Amino acid sequence: MEKAARADRAQARPPQQLPAQVTAAYRYCEAVTGQQARNFAYGIRLLPAPKRQAMSALYAFSRRVDDIGDGGLPREAKQQRLEETRELLTRIKSRAISWDDTDPVAVALSHATGRFRIPLDALDELIDGVLMDVRGATYETWDDLKVYCRCVAGAIGRLSLGVFGTVPGARDTPRASEYADTLGLALQLTNILRDVREDAEGGRTYLPSEDLEKFGCAAGFTTVTVPPGADFTGLVHFEVRRARALFAEGYRLLPMLDRRSGACVAAMAGIYHRLLDRIAADPAAVLRGRVSLPGHEKAYVAVRGLSGFDARLVSRQTSRRSA
Repeated sequence: MEKAARADRAQARPPQQLPAQVTAAYRYCEAVTGQQARNFAYGIRLLPAPKRQAMSALYAFSRRVDDIGDGGLPREAKQQRLEETRELLTRIKSRAISWDDTDPVAVALSHATGRFRIPLDALDELIDGVLMDVRGATYETWDDLKVYCRCVAGAIGRLSLGVFGTVPGARDTPRASEYADTLGLALQLTNILRDVREDAEGGRTYLPSEDLEKFGCAAGFTTVTVPPGADFTGLVHFEVRRARALFAEGYRLLPMLDRRSGACVAAMAGIYHRLLDRIAADPAAVLRGRVSLPGHEKAYVAVRGLSGFDARLVSRQTSRRSA
């Protein structure tokens, strides 16, 4: 407890004065995050300013990559834009971005990389994952889908861990990156279930083909009704069980984080876990529209995370398994 208290006091100290260009760049990234990623922004507001700024920079860069993939450009143009973004990432890695660069996302991410041990190679993986989308990749098995999920979501978990760090003396820290990756997979699979109709209308199918065939759902999900003979409820419950197992494994990261970083992760993951519960309770809801949580539920999840309840619960469960 004393170590955690010292860490919190250290984080509460006023940050060093940043160059004006860097401050403006971070503000731009925080604005992008607040406007376009409500669940993500809800979690990172629990962080001290330097970590919140770094996470916003990571989100803004990631959002740029996602927007290229989701945009209306022809495939060849998307691929070119993604490779140009990869070249920008190479410049950031080599510290070739000046504070007066005209790209605020590059400035913010370059500064954040100097503050924290951010594994920027994971952003290359994100670009690889979006290229899979652009090229129209489909997934026969869960093992196939995991490759994609690790690129677009597991990578974000590992990048975030670079900002959060782990507390000294925490158990099992060599596996922290693995747990962060697994938690990213849990969030992504929840996203896939939530957006199954929206993705189908956009010509994308992410759930494994073998799962769709097993439950008679190979025809897809472009209407509010389930095709005759399809066991859509069975399919959703099957994927929910998979996602819950991923959450349970990924939550083992929580006791390794300081109080506010743990609260951030618990809030973001908790929101998605509750979304998963709603989907499990009414599988057909994802065909009628996007499932979401009201503000008061998000607030409850945030308070629960900030209290350390989730981290303590995971610690007790881990201790029982080890006994």
